Amino acid sequence: MRAALLLLATLAAAAAPQRIVSTAPSFTETLFAIGAGARVIAVSTYCHYPAAVEKLPRIGTYLQPNVEVIARLKPDLVLVHAEQKLVVAQLTGLGIRTLALHNTTLEDTLGTIPKVGAAIGMPAQAAALEKSLRFRLATIEKRYAGHAARPLLFIVGRTPGRLDGMIAVGKGSYLNDLIRAAGGRNVLSDSPVAYPTISIEGVMRLDPDVIVDMGDMAATVGISPEHKLAVEKLWAGQPAIRAVARKKVFAVAADIFVVPGPRVVEAAEAFAAMLHGGTP
Repeated sequence: MRAALLLLATLAAAAAPQRIVSTAPSFTETLFAIGAGARVIAVSTYCHYPAAVEKLPRIGTYLQPNVEVIARLKPDLVLVHAEQKLVVAQLTGLGIRTLALHNTTLEDTLGTIPKVGAAIGMPAQAAALEKSLRFRLATIEKRYAGHAARPLLFIVGRTPGRLDGMIAVGKGSYLNDLIRAAGGRNVLSDSPVAYPTISIEGVMRLDPDVIVDMGDMAATVGISPEHKLAVEKLWAGQPAIRAVARKKVFAVAADIFVVPGPRVVEAAEAFAAMLHGGTP
């Protein structure tokens, strides 16, 4: 009986995808966190974590993955954003299996993990990862449940060197969920869109306790300490804003804030430090 079960497990493992292409950093990080990193043969332009991905071929961005390049790699599974319907159709037309995934909200992000695990034949590992992340996030949320929710503004886009053209985190983003879990209140949580635009006048009106500015550093790679300092100095010219007066403006440039994958717990911890004290 044991020999038969071992044979079935071996056959199942052999049938599972062995040549996987990831078109987004979140999918890549999930694959590696589950333990399937050795099966990943190519990743997107913006995949930087873990370090092992730096040696892998690139297939373009998640918005514009290069279908021809992907096809030449002969993958047996491609992870794609569900919004990229044309790409899914093109790959399917070429006989390439795809897994279309959503990861807009935090629940989307966590729910992606078991779907990936099922698709690659590693459901137990995926279930363990999802359970761990949910537990860690719940622990953070419980830690700050008795605290007053401090208003926070997270800027993800901005005209370089200026406080205009600002794009911030709204209600529909997973970042909104992480801010809430960390004991904060996103000042744009009532926005009907995930990433609304906001003017400096709007910031002054909302008057957040904390400002997190990723503005012109969303690429995250090669951002110097001088660049971050320049961002903080940019805000120093607005002392009427509570976050500025309290010295609670944080210039950040890290993938944990732009990749809705297994490192969302690190982002939640960073938000908690910014909101309640400590080093983000």
